[in-house]
Amino acid sequence: MKSIGFLSFGHWSDSPGSQARTASDVLLQAIDLAQAVEDIGGDGAYFRVHHFARQHASPFPLLAAVGARTSRIEIGTGVIDMRYENPLYMAEDAGAADLIAGHRLQLGISRGSPEQVVDGFRFFGYAPAEGETDADMARRHTEVFLQVIEGNGFAQPNPRPMFPNPAGLLRLEPYSEGLRERIWWGSASNATAEWAANLGMNLQSSTLKYDESGKPFHVQQREQIDLYRNAWKAAGHHREPRVSVSRSIFAITNDLDRSYFGGPDGGDQVGNIDGVRAVFGRSYAAEPEDLIKQLREDEAIAAADTLLLTVPNQLGVDYNTHVVESILTEVAPALGWR
Repeated sequence: MKSIGFLSFGHWSDSPGSQARTASDVLLQAIDLAQAVEDIGGDGAYFRVHHFARQHASPFPLLAAVGARTSRIEIGTGVIDMRYENPLYMAEDAGAADLIAGHRLQLGISRGSPEQVVDGFRFFGYAPAEGETDADMARRHTEVFLQVIEGNGFAQPNPRPMFPNPAGLLRLEPYSEGLRERIWWGSASNATAEWAANLGMNLQSSTLKYDESGKPFHVQQREQIDLYRNAWKAAGHHREPRVSVSRSIFAITNDLDRSYFGGPDGGDQVGNIDGVRAVFGRSYAAEPEDLIKQLREDEAIAAADTLLLTVPNQLGVDYNTHVVESILTEVAPALGWR
């Protein structure tokens, strides 16, 4: 394991006990948590994107703000729903955020998950073409996005421009060199993991996956990673890919941890995502020695190079800093981190 970061969904509510009651709370606390995790030696700050929900939604202002506040950690998403995105405008936003962060952006994108409203992407002005599904549309948007962030010119310049143009076709600006190699695809299936490998994207695999074999979640996820890496090799790419997995992991080190997460262990769960059977990975919560033993048996964590810890953001910056620090100091070294 090379890298450990946190993944926040950015929930807010006025429920009792919530320390994130407004969108302003969530955004400002996310910046503070990223800075705190950098200070304690963590490797990354990642944010989920959900539209029409009281959660993180518009990622690029937040990514730019985190990039301006921090200096070392990776800054990313897990994931941006490409059904909702104008790929050219997104390329400009991503380029700007990456330049502000000093080329630390790790941008996770995907088809997305079921949303709060029916076909919410239509309100954003996007609809599948004839014969397309919404997933097809997301992949089409992705392919355009990947192409334009390569930095090649494609637009014919105006012969009477307002400002002088460089010679040749024009590209989108700002262009951020190297960003193309820091795009990740969030995959819930074996087939889309292989598709991502063919296009040269890194792989994000979360806490759910389509149930394609009936095996335990972590075994199916490790098999997905193997298929992805084999497809990457077959595609002939000239760099090593990266793979992240997400987990809810809590080290019980004090009475407050025990009161929040000290209940009985739960195993994998099975449900339906858009009518497809899916398996949801278990959460981990135990004292550090027991936690190390449990995590050593997780085949997908062992296969990945990056672990994203999902954090209960409504419990506030201080407690979530403690959650991450407990893993970094009490658990991760025994699993090969650093």
